[in-house]
Amino acid sequence: MFKFYAVVPHVETVVLLSQQKPGEHIRIKIDLDELDETSAETKATYDKIRDWVGDNYQFHVSNLNIAQVKRKNGIELRENYNKPKSDDSRQPGIAPEKEKAITEALKHFKMI
Repeated sequence: MFKFYAVVPHVETVVLLSQQKPGEHIRIKIDLDELDETSAETKATYDKIRDWVGDNYQFHVSNLNIAQVKRKNGIELRENYNKPKSDDSRQPGIAPEKEKAITEALKHFKMI
């Protein structure tokens, strides 16, 4: 009996090789309800967050607003390649009600 483990970036594969007779079958049942959600399944996209806020609070939030709240809560963001040309450029602030709504959306999607 051989066990083979292969780890590729973001993918882990485990294979069990065994010698069987042609007429023998191995049946495996996996109940997906018992498995924990992966981190990728619990992350919401900006569109999902924007839609949730629109449905529950009836106002629009921008990607900048969402990014500001994520940063404030310690959620890592990807690098922004649309960097400002000057070092002293400022970003507009976020309204307290929008910040509260986005925070509630992040809690709803179990991101914080």
